[in-house]
Amino acid sequence: MTPITLRTVGTVLTAGAFATIAFDVFGQALSPLFGYAKLAPVGLAGASIKAIFGANPSGAAYLLHALTGLVFYAVGWFAVARPLQLAVAPRLHWSLTAVAYGVALWVFALYVMAHLVTGNKPFLGFTGITWVALWGHIVYALIAAGIMEAKGAVLDLRRDTTVAVPAE
Repeated sequence: MTPITLRTVGTVLTAGAFATIAFDVFGQALSPLFGYAKLAPVGLAGASIKAIFGANPSGAAYLLHALTGLVFYAVGWFAVARPLQLAVAPRLHWSLTAVAYGVALWVFALYVMAHLVTGNKPFLGFTGITWVALWGHIVYALIAAGIMEAKGAVLDLRRDTTVAVPAE
């Protein structure tokens, strides 16, 4: 099992920070600049907070968006997606798993949170924002995973299967 060090924690948080910046730049600047929809992740976070707690205090939505990208999604890659892929398909390149993880994040954001929690149409009705969100979550996952892979922050839960068997 790979030990979790302070350096690894720092790498996971750094990966989450850069991936969140990439997600926001893509979804809120580049996409509209090229004539596509503009993402509103803070709006979704605020609607989620209001649906769950009945109120959305000032700043809470920004905090939730930042923590989700910086910590929760990054830890999801490090502690769930990558170890699962290593256990099931260890020869699969990490980038393919990252794309699948990005799609899973998209489903979580636009189906679970936007539909089941806040009551919007599933996947926001498959409008322009839906597809920008899909690519944004894939960009997020590729950036976060790429940084963790480059820095060796990979949680490998597989045990060494070499076992000494005594002779009979």
